[in-house]
Amino acid sequence: MSQSADIIIIGAGIIGAACAHELARRGLRVLVLDAGRRAATAAGMGHLIVLDDNPAELALSQYSLQRWRDWGRDMPADCAYRQNGTLWLAANAEEMAVAEAKYQVLREQGLDCQLLGAAALQAAEPELSQTLHGALKVGGDGILYAPNAARWLLQHAQIELRMARVVEIDHRRVRLDDGAWLSAEVLILANGVYARELCPELPLQAKKGHLLITDRYPGRVNHTLVELGYVTSAHNASGPSVAANIQPRPTGQLLIGASRQFDSEAPEVEPWMLGKMLRRAVDYMPGLAGLNAIRAWTGLRAASPDGLPLLGEHPQRPGLWLAVGHEGLGVTTAPGSADLLVAQLFGETAPLAPDAYLPQRFLGVAAHA
Repeated sequence: MSQSADIIIIGAGIIGAACAHELARRGLRVLVLDAGRRAATAAGMGHLIVLDDNPAELALSQYSLQRWRDWGRDMPADCAYRQNGTLWLAANAEEMAVAEAKYQVLREQGLDCQLLGAAALQAAEPELSQTLHGALKVGGDGILYAPNAARWLLQHAQIELRMARVVEIDHRRVRLDDGAWLSAEVLILANGVYARELCPELPLQAKKGHLLITDRYPGRVNHTLVELGYVTSAHNASGPSVAANIQPRPTGQLLIGASRQFDSEAPEVEPWMLGKMLRRAVDYMPGLAGLNAIRAWTGLRAASPDGLPLLGEHPQRPGLWLAVGHEGLGVTTAPGSADLLVAQLFGETAPLAPDAYLPQRFLGVAAHA
């Protein structure tokens, strides 16, 4: 069988695209196969955000944000990259204490951030509820339009993108749904929640999310607005949950989230969950209730048990590499994920300590060690 490419990547979302981009830059021939199912990259908010739930998440998101800033200088306008900053909103004194603790952690890492009291918050974002106690502003966070960013990353002479569904992986070969087999020295699985179909042993759980976008209302909001309750209510919840997340798009539209469900993988918008999510957002920005919505949709995040991605070679399947399990941080951490994976592939020192992200923590020790 002739080799189709040096490397085959399954999944053309933001993770697969970032991996392909870095490998192509090194002169490798990369074939990217995508089934067009649009689970996460095309459905997400495109929020570039530093999160600090644990040191590994903070390290990967902080490193990746800097890489996005580097890429941002070259990205075309349709990627809609902006460094607009995040305001973490404190609804009460308890959450303000959380903001202060978060501030100390991020400041120690050298991040651009500041605490805003109630008056300063109102001056920064007049549309917000006047009952809020304050906020933490993180200036280096940003936004982008992830589908176009992924498309831009794949525009390289060494990358071939083919729309095809992979139905089987056998060592270093893949079988397509038309029966054709393709081979490469290395396979990279980067197709999010659908990776479970090809690797049932992967500990991935689908977390469904709803989003809604409004008509154009330029100038209503400047920063991405996220409630501090998001840290506890949505990110770590075990049942259906919502948290206010309001993002201004460069078009003047507002993107409103966020929800998480573990009990549904159906693509349909569920009115009860959408309503719950929107009521939460209106609590923080009352004027939202009078705006026109033009579209709502859903997507599926692929979550690992510890909330960190699986980045590295499958310990039981030599030649199969994993870049999955990013949950809601795939767009943010795509550059760092690609750099970690490529460094391992080439036997180089990784830019971050890779241990926290290795698949071995779930899949056992390497069979070929």
